[in-house]
Amino acid sequence: MADDSAHAMRPATGGSLTARLSVLMFMQFFVWGAWQVTLGLVMQTVGIGNLIGDAFSMGPIASIVGSLLLGMVAVRYVSPRMLMVILHLVGGVLLFLMPALITPERGATFVALLLGYMILYMPTVGLANTIALKSFGDRTDKFPFVRAFGTIGWIASGFVIDWTGLPASPQIFTVAAVVSIALGLYSFSLPAVDADKAQGGSLLRQVFCVEAFSLMRQRSFLVFIACATLISIPLAMYYAYASNYVGAVGITNVASTLAIGQMSELVFMFSMPLLYRRFGVKPLLLVGMAAWALRYALFAIGDGGDGLWAVYLGVALHGVCYDFFFVAGAIYTGTIASPKGVNAQAQGMLTLFTYGVGMLLGSQIGGLLYAALPATPSVADWHQLWWYPAIAAAIIAVLFQFTFRDTTKGAMA
Repeated sequence: MADDSAHAMRPATGGSLTARLSVLMFMQFFVWGAWQVTLGLVMQTVGIGNLIGDAFSMGPIASIVGSLLLGMVAVRYVSPRMLMVILHLVGGVLLFLMPALITPERGATFVALLLGYMILYMPTVGLANTIALKSFGDRTDKFPFVRAFGTIGWIASGFVIDWTGLPASPQIFTVAAVVSIALGLYSFSLPAVDADKAQGGSLLRQVFCVEAFSLMRQRSFLVFIACATLISIPLAMYYAYASNYVGAVGITNVASTLAIGQMSELVFMFSMPLLYRRFGVKPLLLVGMAAWALRYALFAIGDGGDGLWAVYLGVALHGVCYDFFFVAGAIYTGTIASPKGVNAQAQGMLTLFTYGVGMLLGSQIGGLLYAALPATPSVADWHQLWWYPAIAAAIIAVLFQFTFRDTTKGAMA
């Protein structure tokens, strides 16, 4: 590990490093986007549409299990770079196996294997953030630019899947598998940042990552984690039901319309370094949370007539909703964790609470709200549903404003 230590002590911030980390983020999210976007269509096409709900619950469950067992525990003993190598290579093998299992006879096996794969994949989201943030050292303002290439990778995966004619084919997993294997091999070339330092204490204390969770003794970080978890609930509802709603208001090019949100995310991602230096973390987090409330309020008043502008604007707000909270939040988490040397564990913990607990709650709550709608919901029915997350997000934003105090502004400027 001497080599890793040497690299960690001399964080480089040149163009070469930025390019390497940009490729990392591009491939990281290409793998996910290649199958995530059209999985429901694939399952419906092959006759296992009844398992779509189960399949999309695997991600949140895997975030909880994988982030704890791999993203937070394994980083004690293996460097983030080597974990990326192992998880993406093994994950790529599992992806190659999936197309043969997407059949009515093997549907349950497919869902189980998908859970296994997601347990491997979800920790790599936090690990990628850790490698980038540790590599940049104090220049955390460079992180949003690099992270923007993750969004580009997600968008590019959709174009590749469409271009190859595979949107409704199980072979979407083959595309993802090829890139996953390539990313596993590419990860050998990533900066060799340190594994988290052992803090001593009993084995149980290390296994349960007491040091990472102890960060929540700081009131500001506890407030952030709580609000990040809660705001992930409406995020899950957007992913699950936005396409249904957009179609219900009469928009026919649903996929292209939702892509506006990804384009918006990309624009704001590139502007994050300037905004972060200018305003600090609290204003960005607060604006991100308020944007969730505004987005759902727009959905609650939009329709296919004179209110169509509200639908488009609500979709376009995705960049503010996601970037201002989740990207800024990853930087904030790294800053809080650095003094204790538990960066990778803290990023894993953030993934656990957001993509895990929050998204799982969002899936369940959203499912209950959707089940209360008529079999063919009208636009008015959708309006009633969207007011719930709009009001909830507004309340969370108000609580955050009055309870969160940024104590790291000077250190991160």
